Amino acid sequence: MVSAQTLEEIRALLDAHGLAPKKSLGQNFLIDKNLVRKLVDESGVGQGDLVLEVGPGTGTLTGELLDRGCDVIACELDDGLARLVGERFGGRPGFTLVRGDCLSSKRALSPDIESAISGRPFRLVANLPYQAATPLMLVLLTRHPECLGMAVTIQKEVADRLLALPGSKDYGTISVVARATASVRRIANLPCECFWPRPRVVSAMVGLERLPDPLTADPVRLAEFCQRVFTGRRKQLGGLLRSLGLTPDPWPENIDPTVRIEALGPVDIERLAEGCRVG
Repeated sequence: MVSAQTLEEIRALLDAHGLAPKKSLGQNFLIDKNLVRKLVDESGVGQGDLVLEVGPGTGTLTGELLDRGCDVIACELDDGLARLVGERFGGRPGFTLVRGDCLSSKRALSPDIESAISGRPFRLVANLPYQAATPLMLVLLTRHPECLGMAVTIQKEVADRLLALPGSKDYGTISVVARATASVRRIANLPCECFWPRPRVVSAMVGLERLPDPLTADPVRLAEFCQRVFTGRRKQLGGLLRSLGLTPDPWPENIDPTVRIEALGPVDIERLAEGCRVG
């Protein structure tokens, strides 16, 4: 059994492999054992479940997931950390290591992850590298219905956007897509002291559970529509859509063309996306 690691253990592992945290890759290691266990508890995963972990680092979370009987696909971009985590867990049943970026583009998982998942239902459980969080979650929410849920540690500002309500400054594409496809909850805010090295920003744990009846039949279309219209979030809706070459046909009932897109909830934005055509 591999327990969660202390700061001293993480440092020793890195030193033994001649490694150090890389600021350029957002490598901040979660050093609170209780929070590692809490993230797994909140994810609901257990024996036989398939888990995607992006950014395993030195394997603190990886070990906890394997100890609970999960099959873990761990994707690590950093060559040194990939070697380290591969040496630690390569002989354990249910462990698969994918080396490289988790995304092949902003719209697709890497082919190696796709191959490892092989169409099975899975959950994302990860202390996500900050730069990967939003694009990865968008890809999973829009293009991978077999991703049943997520329990992730991310920047608090990303968590705020996920949970944002219409009319707030944080409300945008990820807010709409998340609420149209999943139930979203904040698990905890994490101060900088929970990580080493200490990041300059506060983090948060967030849980998402895919809705059995999503608010959209086409989350890809919804996301692409949002990415276009939220560029003009302060403009009146009617003029904004005309300027973008989007014409609702017909204009949805009970949506005022003088309001701003940021004032509309996911249901109304989905109605607009469904009714708009390029023209």
